[in-house]
Amino acid sequence: MLAHHTRRHPSRRPLRALATALLAATIAASAGGTALARDPVEPARSLEGNFLAGYVAGLARDPAAAATFLREALIGDPANAELMERAFVAFLADGSMTDALRVAARLVEAEPQNGLARLALGVGALRDARWDAALGSFDEGGDGRASDLTATLLAAWAHAGARDDDAALETIDRLDGEPAFEIFRLYHGGLLASYLGMPEEAEARLAGAYEMQPTALSVVDAYARHVARRGRSEEAIGIYESFLTQVPGHPLAEARIAALEAGERLERPANSVAEGAAEVLYALGSAGNAQGDEMPAIIYLRLALHLAPVHEMSLITLADVFGRMERLEDAILLYEEVPLGSPLHVTAEIEVAHALERLERNAEAESRLRALMAERPDDLEVVTALANILRVRQQWADAADYYTRALEMVGEPTSAHWTMFYFRGASYERAKQWPKAEADLKQALALVPEASPLGRAQVLNYLGYSWVDMGINIDEAFEMLQEAVSLSPRDGMIIDSLGWAYYRLGRYEDAVRELERAVELKPEDPVINDHLGDAYWRVGRRLEARFQWQHALDADPEPEDREEIVRKLEEGLPDTPASEAAQAPPTQPNGG
Repeated sequence: MLAHHTRRHPSRRPLRALATALLAATIAASAGGTALARDPVEPARSLEGNFLAGYVAGLARDPAAAATFLREALIGDPANAELMERAFVAFLADGSMTDALRVAARLVEAEPQNGLARLALGVGALRDARWDAALGSFDEGGDGRASDLTATLLAAWAHAGARDDDAALETIDRLDGEPAFEIFRLYHGGLLASYLGMPEEAEARLAGAYEMQPTALSVVDAYARHVARRGRSEEAIGIYESFLTQVPGHPLAEARIAALEAGERLERPANSVAEGAAEVLYALGSAGNAQGDEMPAIIYLRLALHLAPVHEMSLITLADVFGRMERLEDAILLYEEVPLGSPLHVTAEIEVAHALERLERNAEAESRLRALMAERPDDLEVVTALANILRVRQQWADAADYYTRALEMVGEPTSAHWTMFYFRGASYERAKQWPKAEADLKQALALVPEASPLGRAQVLNYLGYSWVDMGINIDEAFEMLQEAVSLSPRDGMIIDSLGWAYYRLGRYEDAVRELERAVELKPEDPVINDHLGDAYWRVGRRLEARFQWQHALDADPEPEDREEIVRKLEEGLPDTPASEAAQAPPTQPNGG
């Protein structure tokens, strides 16, 4: 049963309700990417058929198909305002920018205050260096209102394109006094000043942004590049090294350090108006992604890529959005657009392998990683990625071997490496090498930082549950599991572990209480239902016990658990002394 607990991680995809029944359904569905390139669809034969098919494609989260059908529907009814709106959003989400801009122009003619259409037209004008047209679309930041963040920032870059330096900085400083926008004012003001050849102004603003967000990669990179270009390479290296203490092994930061140590001159933070404006849109898209707002994130990132087609962070972030939405082939297409010479190319290749694995194209995934390892045999990120894939495939011994190889590359481990010990420990445990597993889990517990309470909860849960399941160190395990629940009180798997500890201690009523809580949080989990069935049996609730065991059987348990559940359904549990713990091996101070 322990195996079930090794594969549980906090959910990364909370479900979100649609805001409205019609337009929002199409908008949310439009977030799928460029599947048309891989899976083209044929339009329907009628206007009604294309409209309905486009709507259904939206519900199915397939924007490429939605764009195809709605494009055809527009041919049949080009003046339909609702149809134009739906098609426009689908085109944006699909990255069909020519179509999107064409429809945006028609939407603005009919509804001059259509903010999304004006934004798209302004971005199109920026890309074409039509500065006056861009400013007209942005309306100087919404009639000068600092709350219109996107328009204000993009209008500032349009002024920079027109070489109206004072207007550029004056426009961005309209954000002054808005605390939530201060980081944007400082960071993008710094980029603008750097682009306009104002090094002192750029440094003051970028330093302020760095002080506010010293772990934001874009801010760190811009400030360090600016510092390096002013002849302070050692200081720039220190900025990147400080970032690496918080985000160990980040390939871009490591590549920048290597370039500086080799005496290379880094490019300035923004080399063109299009690049600077793309950074605006990327930052907003990234923020939306972090908050789970998929549609705004996709639109901002698509517009960023319209301005700067190889903006690496936009490509990777948009691919990540699609990956979380299960649009895996679309994610792969974006990862593959990351340039070969980019510091993020290896990261993108690894993500392609993970996406292929999720698509059950296992041979392709492994082949891709092994080819990458042949090119980069000492790359820790690549070796760890292969170990992770082997672990997910339940090739436990092989996974442990690759984690060992990765840890040998690390040398002296730090808190940044606790997950390697945790996953190697899990692999050893499943490979039935418990002494090695126990040592790794203890090491993971010693290394996991206080800043990662959920990580500590997972390690406590694994080690504590393992001891409980083997009937050793029950008291210590019980304390560990209580702490794990306090750190992660909504994790059904951890609550199940605590309930099982109560069960092994013979405290069956307490076990029922905790296991019922766990089932409420994870109602379809076979292990939890099986455990609750056992607890019900011990307190005399035998009809309910059989119900829980049957539910566990229907929930696709592990093969070794299935046989035991079938036996319990037929025979029940054997008689037992008052305490399960009385039959367990004595507690051993060192875990056996």
